[in-house]
Amino acid sequence: MRKPMVAGNWKMNGLRANLSEVAAIDQAAAKANCDVILCVPATLISQLALKAKNIFIGGQTCHNEASGAHTGDISAEMLQDTGAQYVILGHSERRIDHAEKDESIQQKVLVAWQFGLKAIVCIGETLDQRDSKITLGVIGKQLLNSIPDSVSGENLVIAYEPIWAIGTGLTPTTDQISEVHNFIRVSLEHRFGDQLGHSINILYGGSMNGKNVVEISAIPNVDGGLVGGASLKAQNFIPIIESIG
Repeated sequence: MRKPMVAGNWKMNGLRANLSEVAAIDQAAAKANCDVILCVPATLISQLALKAKNIFIGGQTCHNEASGAHTGDISAEMLQDTGAQYVILGHSERRIDHAEKDESIQQKVLVAWQFGLKAIVCIGETLDQRDSKITLGVIGKQLLNSIPDSVSGENLVIAYEPIWAIGTGLTPTTDQISEVHNFIRVSLEHRFGDQLGHSINILYGGSMNGKNVVEISAIPNVDGGLVGGASLKAQNFIPIIESIG
């Protein structure tokens, strides 16, 4: 039985003063029947690890090599060393801003697993791809090329994030979300077998908030959410936690 999951992605937001939000989120996580993850900037991970008792901690990316001459990058081992248990990989903003490709993301997943991190792998289509009716083809290719074969239900989470809905306030219809999440589930079961494919959490990401979370989380094969802006403030994130968990 998959346990629901809510992951907050603070992106390039957050200073030490913003960790004051964590206490209330931590209390909500203690009461919730879902796993709560906060993926904060690397500068805050070690301090969040000291404050959070009921929250899992995540980074927002890692390098595709374990170590080396990569000035300004962060390794999976560094994330693990500072207290992270998860890492977001392949977020659309990384794919676009840093030209990350599926093959590089797959290497990042492998190195994340090497150091005991659980990978939240993001996939999703642009508005042009949606309008061109090639969404499922795009999703299928990203699934195939971004995810290694050595998967377990314990080391991988998939996050479907329609790129055109991220930070725009636009949200796909329930039918659109259902179509993609069902496709992802079938693809996982076909590739990894029914039992393993069924055990992997599939999150929805893309302008999830307190107003639409109940409707979205009720869709079959939506196992929770990857939440952006609404995760920065406890008053906005807690209703999402309570609705999912």
